[in-house]
Parts: sequence; structure tokens; C-alpha cells
Amino acid sequence: MAQTLKFGNKVWAAKEDSVLAYNDINNNYKPLPFDFARASIGTRVNKDGLIETMGQDIARIDYTDSADGVLLLEPSSTNLIPYSEDFGAGSFTSNSILYTANTTETISPSGNNTADKFEVTTSNSDAHRRFTQTTAIQSFTLSVYIKGNKGQKFQLFLARDSYAQIKDINVTLSGGWQRIVLSDSFSTTSSSVVIGYEFGFGSSDSIAGQVYYLWGAQLEALSYPTSYIPTSGSTVTRAAETCNNSGNSEVFNDSEGVLFFNLNTLDTSAIPAISLSDGTFSNEIEFAYFGTNQWNVVMRVGGTNTFVIGTVNGDAYSKFSVSYTSSNFKVFLNGFLIASNPMASALSGLKEIDFSLPSATNPFYGKTKELGYYDTALTDAELETLTSYRNWVSMVNELNLNIIYNG
Repeated sequence: MAQTLKFGNKVWAAKEDSVLAYNDINNNYKPLPFDFARASIGTRVNKDGLIETMGQDIARIDYTDSADGVLLLEPSSTNLIPYSEDFGAGSFTSNSILYTANTTETISPSGNNTADKFEVTTSNSDAHRRFTQTTAIQSFTLSVYIKGNKGQKFQLFLARDSYAQIKDINVTLSGGWQRIVLSDSFSTTSSSVVIGYEFGFGSSDSIAGQVYYLWGAQLEALSYPTSYIPTSGSTVTRAAETCNNSGNSEVFNDSEGVLFFNLNTLDTSAIPAISLSDGTFSNEIEFAYFGTNQWNVVMRVGGTNTFVIGTVNGDAYSKFSVSYTSSNFKVFLNGFLIASNPMASALSGLKEIDFSLPSATNPFYGKTKELGYYDTALTDAELETLTSYRNWVSMVNELNLNIIYNG
């Protein structure tokens, strides 16, 4: 049994146009890089927890919710707020607020003195700053980074066409920087929107003297938030990313093998996929996500579907493995055997792994912790181990959950 392709699992390396997968059998290291592309800059959260900018065509290893890092792949998205770090620019109204730009009292999530300060001067909860702009949008995600004392109240809202419809979220602050996210949709497309920051909203106590810091406002025409896109006078678009074509015919075994991965899908609108193939749809193993935690798993030999599993439940950071021989095909998910089927013939000409379908369509967008390939089939016990967790704490951490009680 040999793992002939390794990718991720706490070990990351990238340069312009590629991110490294490799083979290290017998301590002989052989590069098997993915071709990577993004025709713009992009941001990530680094190991120090700070947001930093990565250059064009440089893959982003992100540490937002994983100390081990993940490969972050995202679709194109535009920040529709023209001044993401200047809450005094443009058309705004304000009430009972003392505003200070670029305060030196705190460090922003980017590690600089670029956060704006808001000090409440009223005893009631009607302390606000509202920004109006012409924006045609229906489905949206509005987000902002905020910091205040633990327990302070805050409301983030988006209103359509002079308050014809309002969507909002109320939060109690944690005491450190946190990203507040509002994902929703209007009943019809807007012609203008009002972005509202309500300080102390819903508080039964006097809020006079409370201090809040804001940074990194973002409005996207997506149903979920993506990484921060800085703006300074106009809207900015981050380009979509592609990551394909790792491996070669020497790495993969047509007769038997195992493909596995540990990842989280972000975008389900375009049926994101991962595939091991001969570069075409003739011979391939394909995982495609159809939304609502539903994966389709397909094996195609000689252009014919020989094995299809539909509506496999898979949630955040699913651990999948598929083991195949010329006579059998098995799929494990998070430690459990979920499908098994006899095979009549073997795959042929396998040569690449793609974060897409073999045609480079249906690109995968999400967070990948690990991906790998074995050139021999594994036993059921080995597949169970490969897709399980080593202990309770590691399982909770990998699933990005909060530990409420631990004995």
C-alpha cells in the first residue's frame, strides 16, 4: 500500500500559478503540483490571525477556522461598498455618535490602525450610522468586522428602496474582533440600499459612553460570505479561482486505488465537483455537490456510468474515500461504509485530479484540509480509519464546532 499523492494535511507550499501536491515514497520527493489561477489579488487569514493580501495567481492557505490551514477556493465576487474601511466617506446619516477615523486605540483585523471608532453620546438605543448607495441587488450577504466590550449590543441591517424592506441581524459582542454576517434576500431587486449600523440596539441599559470599532464592510450579491475584498473609492471584484491537473499516469492505478479528501463546500449554486479521470468523461470518478448536504458520486468506465450514488448526506468538512478495484467499488463517509457495488470492468488511462469536472467546468469552491490517493485498494478497516477522527476533541475541532461540555 502506497500513498502516491499527498496534498495538504498541515503541509502547504505555493508559488505563482501552482500549489504543491507531492509523492514522498521512500523519502524521494516528487512534485505533483496543481495548476492554480486567480486573475486578481485575494485576501486570507494568516497563521497570526491577521487578514493579509495575496498576489495574483497565488493560492491562499487560510487559517480562519483551522490551525492546520486549508486551501481556500472561491468564486468571483464583488464588494459593492466603495469605501470598505472608511465609514465617514460617501452619503451617510448619523445620530448620537462621535466618529474617529483610523483610530490608534486598537489594531484592525489587518494589523494596522485602520479601524474607525464610534462613541455613543445618548443614553437610549437610537445611536446609529447609516450609509446610502445606489445598488441593484436582491440576494445578498452583508458583513462587517466589529469590536466592542463583551455584552454590548449591535444591529446590522440592509434596507431596500427607502426602507421598503429591511433585513437585519442582532448580536451581542464577544469582546474581540468578530465578523458579523447577514445573508438574506429582498422580495424584489433594489434600486438603492441603506446599510445600517445600530449601536446598543436592544439594550435595556444606558449606552452613553459605549465605544465600538468597525472595519472591513462588505456587500456581495451572493448567498454566503466570502473572504474580505478591500475597496478605497470604487467597487472591487475578486476573480474566480481554479485548481486543476495534479498527478500523471505513473501516480494512478487503473486496476485499483483509493481517492480521499477532507473538505467543506462553500458554493452549491453551480454543482461544484472534484474528479479523478483520464482527462475526459470516458473514465472518471466524480464527486459533485448538489446542495442541502447532498453529494452525487459517479464512476464512469468507457464513457458509461457503471456506478452512481445520489443524495449522499455530507456536511461541513466531510471525509470521503472511494476504493475501487476491477470487481468492486466502495464509498466511505466520515467513518461509515455508505455504498458498495460490484464492478464488471476496470478504469483506463487515469492521469489527473481536478477541483472540477474533467472538462474544467463545475469548479469546486470551498475549503480543503487534505486530499490524497493510494495506488492500491484498502481494507474496510483501513478506509474506516482514514475517514474517521482520532479522538473526540479532534473531531469537534475539525468540524469547527464549539466544545460545550467535555467531562
